[in-house]
Amino acid sequence: MFNYHEAKYWKRLETFGRSESDENKLQCVLCPHECVISDGRTGICKVRKNIEGKLYSLNYGEVTSMALDPIEKKPLFHFYPGSSIISVGTWGCNFRCAFCQNWEISQQRPYYVKRIEPYELVEIALEYKHEGNIGIAYTYSEPIVWYEFVLETAKLAREAGLKNVLVTNGYINHEPLAELGKFIDAMNIDLKAFNNEFYRKVCGGDFEHVLNTIKYCVYNNIHVEVTTLVIPGENDDIQELEEEFKALVNISKDIPLHLSRYHPAYKYTKPATSVGKLIDIYNSAKKYLNYVYLGNVWDEKYESTYCPKCGNVVIIRKGYNIEIVNLDEEGRCKVCSNQILRNL
Repeated sequence: MFNYHEAKYWKRLETFGRSESDENKLQCVLCPHECVISDGRTGICKVRKNIEGKLYSLNYGEVTSMALDPIEKKPLFHFYPGSSIISVGTWGCNFRCAFCQNWEISQQRPYYVKRIEPYELVEIALEYKHEGNIGIAYTYSEPIVWYEFVLETAKLAREAGLKNVLVTNGYINHEPLAELGKFIDAMNIDLKAFNNEFYRKVCGGDFEHVLNTIKYCVYNNIHVEVTTLVIPGENDDIQELEEEFKALVNISKDIPLHLSRYHPAYKYTKPATSVGKLIDIYNSAKKYLNYVYLGNVWDEKYESTYCPKCGNVVIIRKGYNIEIVNLDEEGRCKVCSNQILRNL
């Protein structure tokens, strides 16, 4: 049974000249798809439904996954390193990535969900503060299509002194992003390619809107880290990736970039990305960006943080074992005083 909750960010369509069956059509304006939805139908995300001319969220308060995770698992390497965060997800997504690792919840509603109110999730997060929890991460599936629940929870979490984190594809329109962004402290944003043919064919979207989300968040003091899953023969062209690196540099040279190793999942069966190819891409990215990491490789050389000014290691990462070795209490390198982190 669905848990209907009136949605935000939609508008009725003009009915002049339309047939009677079109009278209840509306348009969702939460994300750039801007789906036109007939009565009784849902948009691309499958969780926003037109019911008699009003848009409702079907997944409000519906939780499919919850865990206390290391912040580095999001991945966020420059946001309170070594801390933990309550991570929670729902179902639904406004993309249809053919390589999705969480397709069981992103592309369909699972049989079992747990219903929870925003205040209850905040209470759970507060209970885990003694275990190093700093807040709530909205993750696993796409939090943008959980918008109403995330917004209301994030407001309460902020009032309670908790941090709010989004792990997202970044495919959202400006106005809802600006409203939600007031309560978000950090984001990891997937930039899946710098190639719209790939985006439209494999994911359903475009990279320009995602890049605009990255810009907005960085320019509005939301901590941002970017992840690109590198898939052989799809988005691993070095010249194309260098265009991505240049675009990120134009926003900020200090954006941490996570180049993640693809493994077969969902509809993709091609072999995993070569580690050697990933290292070549890593070396290329380091020419542009101050902080580059390799994900799904489990090699401390490519997961640790180095000062871009003097080259000394400042955070050693061995999986989720984190050791801060050369940072002072203000997040500066102890060797050369270069500012590296603003959140410790």
